Amino acid sequence: MPSSALTPRAHVRAPARGAFLARAALPAVLGSLLLTACGSTPLPPWPDRGAPGSPPPVRTIPPPGRAAQPGTVVPAPLARAPEAARTAPIGRLAPQAGTLPELPFGPAVAARFPDPAILYHTPGLQTERRAFTTNAEIGQWLERLAQQPAPRQTRAELLALGPSQRGAPIHALVLTQAQGTQPQALADSKRLTVLLVGQQHGNAPAASEALLVVAQELAQGLLAPLLERINVIVVPRANPDGAEVDVPATRDGTDMAHDHLLLHTPEARALARLVRDYRPAVVLESGEFPAAGAVLTEFGGLERHDAHLLYATTGNVHEFITKAAREWFHQPMEQDLQKLGLSVEWAHHPAGRPGERRMAMDGVHPDSLRNLQGLKNAVGLSVASRGVGLGRTHIQRRVHTQVNAIASALRSTAERAAPLEQVRSFVERETRALACQGKIVVQAAPTPETRDLTLLNPQTGEDMVLRVEWDSSLQWRPVRQLARPCGYWLAAAAQPAVERLRLHGLQVLRVAEAGAVLAEASPQNGDARPQRAAIDVPAGSYYVPLNQALAPVAEAALEADTPFGYLGAGLVTRTEDVMRVMASPSLVFEELE
Repeated sequence: MPSSALTPRAHVRAPARGAFLARAALPAVLGSLLLTACGSTPLPPWPDRGAPGSPPPVRTIPPPGRAAQPGTVVPAPLARAPEAARTAPIGRLAPQAGTLPELPFGPAVAARFPDPAILYHTPGLQTERRAFTTNAEIGQWLERLAQQPAPRQTRAELLALGPSQRGAPIHALVLTQAQGTQPQALADSKRLTVLLVGQQHGNAPAASEALLVVAQELAQGLLAPLLERINVIVVPRANPDGAEVDVPATRDGTDMAHDHLLLHTPEARALARLVRDYRPAVVLESGEFPAAGAVLTEFGGLERHDAHLLYATTGNVHEFITKAAREWFHQPMEQDLQKLGLSVEWAHHPAGRPGERRMAMDGVHPDSLRNLQGLKNAVGLSVASRGVGLGRTHIQRRVHTQVNAIASALRSTAERAAPLEQVRSFVERETRALACQGKIVVQAAPTPETRDLTLLNPQTGEDMVLRVEWDSSLQWRPVRQLARPCGYWLAAAAQPAVERLRLHGLQVLRVAEAGAVLAEASPQNGDARPQRAAIDVPAGSYYVPLNQALAPVAEAALEADTPFGYLGAGLVTRTEDVMRVMASPSLVFEELE
């Protein structure tokens, strides 16, 4: 059972092992030397990059004839061919001569995206290969890293997160200098954990190739010193079935990138268990976006930028988590990529009706990995490279973009570890204390704006600056707000929802003895404020208290008037099976096994 305090005046009885009383007092907002006011106090100051106490900058290999750019992360070439028992070199200096591959657009566009000076080396990036790294090769790569000796007391362990829908293993590698690789050992190390997840869309191969590079650099290369300050878990390919046939969805047609609240797919459930057990402070999802597609059809241009970046943008993410994501992660990452000559834009896609010329930033619903992690009081980040539909074209540049963006996030975590942990601790305490108080955002929407967007002319390769309608998720607006309840009551028939909530790490209690609570139904379709009334609560039903750190996840899942919650998805089949409890209940609960 999570360590969050239980509901005020609630008694909890463990099944078949005797009863015990929960602490009765609602947790108050504890005094904090770090933060004293949610609305106006800035985050604590942090050192500039390179300040005393920061990890040393990563070694760089400059292109011939040029000085190294700060922050470049590249694999170090080996002086001789490796022995069979050793890992092959990841990178080598790229040849300066050569012909461009056949491209789906003209050479003028290709010239805007030259290969980097470093060639990355994974099974799928071999020059003679036509296919990207297979799932079996990913497992072999990670297993080799786990078995080989690593410097600086680094431990690496391969985890089997569970099979995909077709039975393919979903691989993860834990990298740490803790005393062990289990969740408790990482927690005891007092180091923050970063989770890196790649290729949720099967047609985003640069993500998994880049994460193989990052895994090796953490285990044996240039990023290894960061493990003195952080732990890292790498999941190179979250959707092996889609990757096998080069389609975005899982085998059953689900877009798992938006399945992180409902957890319909085993792939999303595997990631949820990983997050629940290891409690990462930073979660980065790595993918790719189309170079052409609807952008070319609707706007007559091609995507100009190497990277699309975004952090969690959904209602009920604490403002300090948002501020930390923006100032400690997004801004340094943008600067690091720009120093390397890589162009950056907010994550976006064409939206609206044909001819409307509207772009929308990636969404505000709490169903994506980055948004849901924001609700779990972690920094949720999304990094996508220009690549869907390009096959192997520009693959080295795409991997280069991903590797450097991910390395930037790892460095930011190491440099800001202490203040980030302070922020998260404060946010968790405040979240527990807010039960029964204030309002929650039930639904949010992006804010319509008009802005200039730079695309590429597909014939000339020149910049096209277009004035477009732009839906901004950075400036999301509340569409519907309600008073924050003390918790949610669920009928016994809502067992599927209970299982999902517990998989997310939420505390769910079973009602041990019948009683009554002051409750209201969650309004739907813009109904007026419902009437509150005392309702009978039978034994065997459930209660989800909101005085726990993950309360915003329960709010996203259990409010009725949303397109993404458990009622709308059918995990709860009847609206009367979920009630908003508006006063602290005096009930006896059983602890679930």
